[in-house]
Amino acid sequence: MEFRHVPILLGSVLDQLKVKPDGVYMDGTVGGAGHSSEILKRLGEDGRLVCLDQDRTAVETARERLSDEQNRVSVVKTNFVNFDTVLQDLRIEHVDGILLDLGVSSYQLDNGERGFSYRMDAPLDMRMDQDTAKTAKDIVNNYSEADLTRILRDYGEEPFARQIARTICRAREEKEIATTFELNELIRSSIPARARRDGGHPSKQTFQAIRIALNQELQVLEDSIDRMIDSLSSGGRLCVITFHSLEDRIVKQAMKTAENPCICPPDFPVCACGRVSKGRVITRKPILPDDREKEENPRSKSAKLRVFEKK
Repeated sequence: MEFRHVPILLGSVLDQLKVKPDGVYMDGTVGGAGHSSEILKRLGEDGRLVCLDQDRTAVETARERLSDEQNRVSVVKTNFVNFDTVLQDLRIEHVDGILLDLGVSSYQLDNGERGFSYRMDAPLDMRMDQDTAKTAKDIVNNYSEADLTRILRDYGEEPFARQIARTICRAREEKEIATTFELNELIRSSIPARARRDGGHPSKQTFQAIRIALNQELQVLEDSIDRMIDSLSSGGRLCVITFHSLEDRIVKQAMKTAENPCICPPDFPVCACGRVSKGRVITRKPILPDDREKEENPRSKSAKLRVFEKK
C-alpha cells in the first residue's frame, strides 16, 4: 500500500514558518513528506531540513521521495521527543523552524493491518513504531479494569468508560480479545442504544484513547514543546498541528507559559521569580482549515495550527 499523505494546512504552515533560503528546519513528523517537500522547495543550496518519524514505513517513504535532496536533507527514524539528540549528532545548534503534525496519519488509518481503524477488521496493534513490542492487544487484555477506565476517560473523554472497561475485563476471562472488530462489539454492547443512535461511531473515543496510551502521545508532546522552543534561533518558529482537544490544550498552555512564565503572585510590584519570556504566541486563536480544504480533505476538519516565535 502506497504511503498517501495529504499535507494539512499546508499554505498556513508555509506562511507561518517563514522559510529562509539558508535556514535550518525540522519536520518532527515527516509522514509521507508532504509538508517537507514544500519546505524544501523554499530552501536554497545552503538550507537544511531534518526529518523525523517513528514509523518505519514513513521513514522509508520520505527517504525515497526526498532522495534527490540528500545533500540538504537528513531523515532519521526516531520519535520527535529525541530531536535534540538528532540535532546534536548532526552538529546543529539551533533551527529556524520546527513543524509537528500530530496524531495518526491517513496511511496508518487506511492500512487496515496496522489496527488503528475501527472500520476494518485487523489485529489489535496501533503501534506508531512497529519496532516496539507492546501493542494495543496487550493493553486491552492485560490492564486492570481501573487502568482501562482511566485511559478511556482521560485520553478518550469517553462517557461510558467504566462500562466499556468492565465489559472488556469480563470478555477476556473467556477468550483473548485479538481484533478490532472483537473490540468494536464489546464497546457497542457497553453503550446504551440511545447514545449509539445520537453519537458517531461508538468505538471512536475508545480507539483514540488506547492509541494515545500505547504510543504515549501526550507525554511525548509535553516533554518536547519547551525544549523545542529552546532549540529555535532568534525569530525561529514552532508550528504545531493538533487534531483533538487533549493535544491542543497541551500545546496552548505550553506556548502560553513560554511567553509568560512568571509565577509571582499578582500583587507583587515587580517580578521576583526570575523567569524570562522565551518569545511570543503568534496565534491567539488557532489557524483552522478553510471550507475548501475541509471539503477536499475531510480529515482536516478538526485540525488546529498554533505557532510560537522565539524571542
